[in-house]
Amino acid sequence: MAKELPNKARVVIVGGGVIGCSIAYHLGKIGWDDVVLLERKQLTSGTTWHAAGLIGQLRPSQNMTKLARYTAELYTGIEAETGQPIGYKINGSLSIATHDGRFEEMKRSASMAKVFGLQVDVFSAADCLAKYPLINVEDVVGGIFIPTDGQANPVDVTQALAKGARTGGAQIFENTKVTRILHDGTRATGVETEFDGEVRTVEADFVVLCSGMWTRDLAASVGVNVPLHACEHFYIVTEPFDGVTPDLPVFRDYDSAAYYKEDAGKILLGAFETKAKPWGMDGIPEDFCFDELPEDFDHFEPILEAALHRMPVLETVGIQTFFCGPESFTPDDRYHIGPAPELAGIFVAAGLNSIGIQSAGGIGRVIADWMRDGHPPMDLWEVDVSRAMPFQGNRRYLHDRVTETLGLLYDMHWPFRQYASARDVRRTPLHSQWAALNACFGETVGWERPNWFAPDGVAPEYEYSYKRQNWFEYSAAEHRAVRDGVGVIDLSAFAKFRLEGPDAEAVLNRVSANDVAVEPGRVVYTQWLNERGGIEADLTITRLSAEAFLIVTSASQQVKDFHWLKARIPAEARAVLTDVTSGLAVLGVMGPKARELLSACTNADMSNAGFPFAASREIELGYGLARASRITYVGELGWEIYMPSEFAAGMLEALLAAGVEFGLAPVGMHAVNSLRIEKAYRHWGHDIGDEDTPLESGLGFAVAWDKPGGFIGRDALLAQRDQGVNKRLVQFVLEDPEPLLYHNEPIWRDGEITGYVTSGMYGHTLGAAVGLGYVSNEAGVDADYVAAGSYEIEVAGERFAAKASLKPLYDPTSARIRK
Repeated sequence: MAKELPNKARVVIVGGGVIGCSIAYHLGKIGWDDVVLLERKQLTSGTTWHAAGLIGQLRPSQNMTKLARYTAELYTGIEAETGQPIGYKINGSLSIATHDGRFEEMKRSASMAKVFGLQVDVFSAADCLAKYPLINVEDVVGGIFIPTDGQANPVDVTQALAKGARTGGAQIFENTKVTRILHDGTRATGVETEFDGEVRTVEADFVVLCSGMWTRDLAASVGVNVPLHACEHFYIVTEPFDGVTPDLPVFRDYDSAAYYKEDAGKILLGAFETKAKPWGMDGIPEDFCFDELPEDFDHFEPILEAALHRMPVLETVGIQTFFCGPESFTPDDRYHIGPAPELAGIFVAAGLNSIGIQSAGGIGRVIADWMRDGHPPMDLWEVDVSRAMPFQGNRRYLHDRVTETLGLLYDMHWPFRQYASARDVRRTPLHSQWAALNACFGETVGWERPNWFAPDGVAPEYEYSYKRQNWFEYSAAEHRAVRDGVGVIDLSAFAKFRLEGPDAEAVLNRVSANDVAVEPGRVVYTQWLNERGGIEADLTITRLSAEAFLIVTSASQQVKDFHWLKARIPAEARAVLTDVTSGLAVLGVMGPKARELLSACTNADMSNAGFPFAASREIELGYGLARASRITYVGELGWEIYMPSEFAAGMLEALLAAGVEFGLAPVGMHAVNSLRIEKAYRHWGHDIGDEDTPLESGLGFAVAWDKPGGFIGRDALLAQRDQGVNKRLVQFVLEDPEPLLYHNEPIWRDGEITGYVTSGMYGHTLGAAVGLGYVSNEAGVDADYVAAGSYEIEVAGERFAAKASLKPLYDPTSARIRK
């Protein structure tokens, strides 16, 4: 007799691929046995069944690598646990480089892996040939080998997880389509399904959407944004041939956009081509189940031609299978997991960008822990669904962007690389003026911002490299303009919110670590913390009046920070939160001559006595009114000027006209980054995050320990203050002026790895690359410990001596910003 669908469960999981089954499995591991998984057709019938099953572990960050390594460890033992064979073998992975840029990328990855405790061997071309005798290495300059990588059968992995989930108490129902997500306006309450020919409902405390390429539309039906789009993914399987032995490692030829996997004496050759083919623009057929898409040999032919060069024996081997199937990709090549910010009770795990099998174990574990604890078990911001902007759910945008993101999995990950597709989505009101000044624009969450300005006669285009790129000296000139004179910066991409009402101060003071109970016209720098003392946001709050506050945070956190605050406004509080990002443009006027320039443009008193640091007031500028706030992110005297968007062009014209006398220079974001890192200003998402506290990151000065009512995270901080910290954020400058730092470079202290660089940039004033990174020691880290060490930073396998400092190496007393 068929199982009866229950009418209530603690968790309903929508989707029976490897991700859904892993979540069900891990919920059982934490003791949650009241779990129902609903699959519209059969388990694995969407994308999982045709995945290549490559189990790689080296990812772009420490926590992503941890999740991938956990997956590999889980697969090592799940066969014995469940009795379900999964075809898992640890045969290693070999990746080759055919030019120096790719080889440096690989060597930097190998250095990074040391921080994560993952063995990655750097190979010569001869080593690559010895490891994989079938390949031609005449154009290979080197490679890397990861001995603990492997491969598995995706269908069998999923069935093993499903079996383990059932053992843990989960009920799995196939041929049960979820037709509607139920909610009460603020929280998901369950799902409506088609079960056994009837419409049935299942009430639930949590609904988890892990429906692969179906997730976007299902989530959108209840106002949840999960940007993803399917692309066609191609591979062929050859006939068996001599030399294909079971111990052949997974092989990747990134520069030819191809991967190779041994498959029962045959070779599976797959592609991540530079320009992909989106699929499913008109919807996914209702009967889609284990379906293949039509062949397109013309599209795959360039991959095959390159493969004949790389593996010459293929010229005499037949093709047994030509396969094309859909997989979902996201706008930034990072998957979406976590609670939906728009609707409580909804969790998301979708958009796996072709790494679902190697990610499934880790995702299942963190989602289960997240649901149980109410917070993520580690810093997962880079894959948190709350990073997604509403516009990114636009179908046309997704269609155009994923043509690029599929190929970016294997394309070069150059420093400062910019997307080429789906650009010009969000333009500041000043865009055309910057373009006229020869700006080279970069994109962040859709915003087009000047990254650097080219001189007359030079095309504002990137020429990528791991060395000094073509814009290096132009950005250095912008940097020096701010240090020595005055620069103007477009900061309009800041996310900006207003909180207004009689209870606005009380709400913000509870959420903020610093004290916002200041007089109107003051700016407060603060962090928002979680209960564990970790930094959820790094921002400024300006008191506009007795009942109104302006909150300014980074562009990338617009959705996250808005919903973080909104969720912490008590139902009875008299306070209204409004996103005003689009209504206000922002110009930064920064440098020693900023006061002189602004004084020439306004009748306001811009003197130090009349306009002290952290003051904010309305001034006349051009033909309009603007709010000037004396604050800086570049370490110089300066103001952020907030203006209604329609006035921005005229106000910039006024500044540029007056600026001729003072040598005013337009300044891009690369120079902002080099300026801020010399002053050791932190960047949220790199240097600080939800696993870092103000004490560890050197931001204790922004904590109002004894303000009335306390603040979220205070108890955890007090305990840490009493116990001491075992890591500290430290600024480093290399002694050699030649190497460049970006992020994830290992930090060596007295011959042992103690941490890694969280962000890096060349410091044109300090004369060498500057990095921020945490120095860790279980016995504790204080100023004496930091000072007593001898430090080196490893770059692409080579160590370089570095000076370490807890105080900013540039203007440590902040005299320049307060004069």
